[in-house]
This record gives sequence, C-alpha cells and structure tokens, in this order.
Amino acid sequence: MTSEPISLRTALASFDALWSPRIVTRVNTYDVRVAKVEGEHIWHVHDDTDEFFLVLDGELHISLREPAGERVVRLPQGSVFTVPRGTPHRPAAPSGASILMFEPTGTPTVGDRHDEVPEHVDATTGHQLIP
Repeated sequence: MTSEPISLRTALASFDALWSPRIVTRVNTYDVRVAKVEGEHIWHVHDDTDEFFLVLDGELHISLREPAGERVVRLPQGSVFTVPRGTPHRPAAPSGASILMFEPTGTPTVGDRHDEVPEHVDATTGHQLIP
C-alpha cells in the first residue's frame, strides 16, 4: 500500500475488466476495493461477513433473498448499502456502474456459497491495483 493519496477516478481508469475488483488500499484487516460492473453478477452468500457497497457512478441493483421474500434494493450514485452476512444476494448494474466495496481481506467475490460462476464474473479475492 502507498502512503500517498489515491484517486478513485485514476484507479478506475487503470483497468477495463468488469466484475473484477481492484484493491486500492487496506484498513486494518479490510480491503477497500473498486470495481466496474455491468449486467448481472451471481447469486451468492458471504457466511461470515457483511458486504458494504458505495456507488461511485451509475446505479447498482442488489437482489436479496430474505425471510420475508425476495426484494431489490436500488442504489443510485452516492448511495451506500450493507448486505448482512448470510443473506443471499445478486448485484446487477443494467446500465453499468462503478462501485467501492469494503470487505475483510481474502473475501471471495463469489462468496462462500454461490451459483455456477459464468465467464464474465471474476472469482477472486481482489487484484492489487497497479497504478
């Protein structure tokens, strides 16, 4: 990690891959990741951790399967939302978006339990940002 400020705009401009987060910095034992997203991710669950989303640009939709039923949370630019641990969810960005996520280091993008991983989804624990 660097001891200099990091421009999120520059970080996002440094890669084109969708659903393939880059680790921009760490806070204690957490990664701060940015990603470009478009279309649908997969249904997945993080058994032991919440997942924090901040929409930097565009709009993100997060489908949730909760005890009361399924619902979709719509997050416009500037919005934040935390998916509680153990909640099945599927992020999607019909028109594309840029997001920031805050997760424990080593958390897989496809969760602990998930649907089959399609080719457009990068099953990773995050890639180091290369400035």
